[in-house]
Amino acid sequence: MSEISTKPYMLRAIYEWCTDSGYTPYLAVKVDGATTVPMEYVKKGEIVLNISFGATSGLKMDNDSIRFHARFGGVSREIFVPVNNVMAIYANENGQGMAFETQLNYAEPAPEPAPSAPSLAAVPPAQSEPDSTSAGAPDDDTDPPKKGGRPTLTRIK
Repeated sequence: MSEISTKPYMLRAIYEWCTDSGYTPYLAVKVDGATTVPMEYVKKGEIVLNISFGATSGLKMDNDSIRFHARFGGVSREIFVPVNNVMAIYANENGQGMAFETQLNYAEPAPEPAPSAPSLAAVPPAQSEPDSTSAGAPDDDTDPPKKGGRPTLTRIK
């Protein structure tokens, strides 16, 4: 018998914790051919979705997928996200939550070769400027930093 993933259970638990605490649960999702989201809101192959009770209709979180209806620009859209594509779930107000590895559902061409083994790297403090050692890496942050002191989820590759 194959082992059941804990990921969908963790997603439901963090969602429940957010709502019980009065926080707004957000999903960070890797978009591929298996996801149904408004593509005009996808940036760099990813989308962040507000999955709070007030922002969704008919939210269903099962072991394989997350489904709901939400309004984008005033138009109701059906959203379908495979659980494997969820990168993180977190409270928008304080950034607390959980990040996950994604296992995409279909083979997509890799823009760069994947490293042969995982490695650890130091994360610079939030206030410091990027150091010169990462000058050869592609810059994923093309948007200016957000103002207003709201926490954000930063994904470190």
